[in-house]
Amino acid sequence: MKIDQDILKSFIRRAFAEDVGTGDITTQATVPEGTNISGKFIAKESGILCGVGVAKAVFSYADPNITFKPNFHDGDAVQKGDIIAAVSGDAAAILTGERLALNLMQRMSGIATNTHAAVLQVAGTKAKIVDTRKTTPGLRVFEKYAVHTGGGTNHRFNLADGVLIKDNHIKAAGGITQAVTAAKAVAPHTLKIEVEVETLEQLEEAIKAGADIVMLDNMDNETMKKAVTQTAGRAILEASGNMGEKNLADVAATGVDIISIGALTHSVKAMDISLKFD
Repeated sequence: MKIDQDILKSFIRRAFAEDVGTGDITTQATVPEGTNISGKFIAKESGILCGVGVAKAVFSYADPNITFKPNFHDGDAVQKGDIIAAVSGDAAAILTGERLALNLMQRMSGIATNTHAAVLQVAGTKAKIVDTRKTTPGLRVFEKYAVHTGGGTNHRFNLADGVLIKDNHIKAAGGITQAVTAAKAVAPHTLKIEVEVETLEQLEEAIKAGADIVMLDNMDNETMKKAVTQTAGRAILEASGNMGEKNLADVAATGVDIISIGALTHSVKAMDISLKFD
């Protein structure tokens, strides 16, 4: 997965407008015009790095003459104390872009680190670690890129990417069979149909109705094992529901194909990174 450069530039432009407002008063008041400076981005904890290219783009927007030299790249493991990158150029421009660059790189690295840890838990099984749409509005492309960087897989990017019939859709449609039948009547053949279920009875109904994927919502491990046996390969099975709080190795051992974790993006702890001037 790559971040579209037009999307990146548009986002940075809006982010600068939000953060800078009519001007960086502190820098304008304290830093003499024309001052040049150099500094280093330092990892203050270990983790999986993500957002290096985004940080570089931030400084390029602040001043195209700023030099940003990374020592590590997205997906690299860094240790506490590692110098991630060096930056040099106009001090005022670097100071103005500093917080935006750090905010993005810290959050993206936190997501990549979390995802990597989850992927390690299911290593050796067929289960894939997958994100959700529980992302920060406006930051989805960055957060899903970070999941991918950490070794995870992306679920739907938006509502147009697939049919996912959840509990409220089922209630509004009048039942699982009705919802799936209606979806199959209008969805193009290129889109898979996924249905959220809470019981083994609903699982069977969803499969018979023609679901390609079934989301097992908040089932315990023993029930998910039964679901895998019952399904017998007739549909892809996705484990979901507070998976970030569970032992993922045990969940993967049930035989499910996918484990979706909203916590990868919606409640991540940012990785601690700082910029220190020389």
